[in-house]
Amino acid sequence: MGLTGSLYSGISGLQTHSSKMSVIGNNLANTSTIGFKSTTMQFQDLFYQSVNTGAGVGQVGVGAGVASIYTNYAQGPYESSSEATDVAIGGNGFFMVRNSDSQEMYYTRAGSFRFDSNGYLVDPSGYRVQGWEVKQGSSTGAVSTVGVSGDIRLENFQSPPQATSLVSMYLNLDSSSEDEAASATNPFFSMLGYWNGTSDPAISDSRYAYQNTIKVYDANGTAQTLTIYFDPVKDASVTSGSGGNQVWEFIVTCEPSADGRTINGQSLKDTSAAGLLMAGTLTFNAAGQVTGMSAYTLGSGATGDMKDLSNWTLADLNTDGRPVFTANFSGESNASTTTAGNASVIALDFGISNELTTWKGASSNASMVGNSYANLANFADPKINAISSTSYDSSSTTISQSQDGYGAGFLKDISINRDGVITGSYSNGQVLDLYVLTLANFTNPYGLRREGSNLFSATRESGVAITGLANTGNLGTISSNTLEQSNVDMATEMVNLITTQRGFQANSKVITTADTMLGELIQLKR
Repeated sequence: MGLTGSLYSGISGLQTHSSKMSVIGNNLANTSTIGFKSTTMQFQDLFYQSVNTGAGVGQVGVGAGVASIYTNYAQGPYESSSEATDVAIGGNGFFMVRNSDSQEMYYTRAGSFRFDSNGYLVDPSGYRVQGWEVKQGSSTGAVSTVGVSGDIRLENFQSPPQATSLVSMYLNLDSSSEDEAASATNPFFSMLGYWNGTSDPAISDSRYAYQNTIKVYDANGTAQTLTIYFDPVKDASVTSGSGGNQVWEFIVTCEPSADGRTINGQSLKDTSAAGLLMAGTLTFNAAGQVTGMSAYTLGSGATGDMKDLSNWTLADLNTDGRPVFTANFSGESNASTTTAGNASVIALDFGISNELTTWKGASSNASMVGNSYANLANFADPKINAISSTSYDSSSTTISQSQDGYGAGFLKDISINRDGVITGSYSNGQVLDLYVLTLANFTNPYGLRREGSNLFSATRESGVAITGLANTGNLGTISSNTLEQSNVDMATEMVNLITTQRGFQANSKVITTADTMLGELIQLKR
């Protein structure tokens, strides 16, 4: 092989060290690149030629070549960010992004994402981030996804309204209050008799002992006002069979102009019954604890005078054992009684409910109660909440109140949790899970092909992507308001820079030395 082989060995050494210098230079150039994964290069010796020696056959090598260039997937350090859509993976996995033009799928560790003008979550190259849409209305509390992974896009920046279905009101009704609406004929429904939906106000403030107002929402998200009036029944002859219990009557009302009910072809608006939604009683024991309740609403068979007590039948009970009523604020057809097919009902909670869905008592309509406590209906199996309404000898007051409806809301903020769930916060107070980021991993991530722009693509050597949710299987967790920095170790790279330069220099000396030796051979001819 001779001196020519020495030249070629030197050349191969220069080429491999030059390639390694390029690798080191690329690493150092990307020290500040988000999500960059450094590479390392290994050398290998090339083939050998056999030569005869005194000890037999020997081998002489012909230089060095590149054995491999591997990506270092070690975790890079984190950097805080002010953007919720800046996300980093702690552990294994890659974000998935799609080129909407070529439909090519790419994988990246750089989670610098933003929503574009069309609502897509994209990377700096405009490639669309992949994720699963979250199924709304899950009662389990766990995130449930819909369909297959696809582009994450916010198409609707509004939260739809939800009609009120439950009103909870816990009060103390002063046991020393006077009976302001006393009636000899119908003492338990005297406020109903005084109500007049054609007057303003519909009931005089001299006809009740306490009232409380709460805002509720119809199916269109419009705020409506419910007012509940309370008055004690103090006639001793009426309550003589109560065993010392206190009885309060109540009526649930809305603004008469908002009452959209039509029963048996008769519109309640502009009638004396307009706004009257429910009437009933609360029973308290001598200690002031609530022990019973009755409730009546207009039945589907109501005709004639809608304030006639014979039209007021026992209220339906929902599955939680609470009486329900409807106002049909929107005036929808077949929605004016609680049993109607399109009815939007509201349950009433004073801190007492019925373990069963049936009433105890013979008074199927309010006219049957008369002036006898014994005729009042009651829950068949009352259940008292830990917090409930009371009737103590102290001022009437509202302890707490709530309702579960809300109007339409606009998206105010986006957040992403450690499981990759993208959540929207809306102006109506709702917090909705919208999407879940898709993470991918590979059987052989070292087989991925670098595409530039912090992107990788799958190859035959890497295998197909294995997708899943963050924090499941061998996939890592998500950190929001965080970016993963380059994992380039500058100290190591500077040492490699020195050794590579020395290796290059040594190989150049091999060439110059071999050249000098060849020059000596040429001089022999002279």
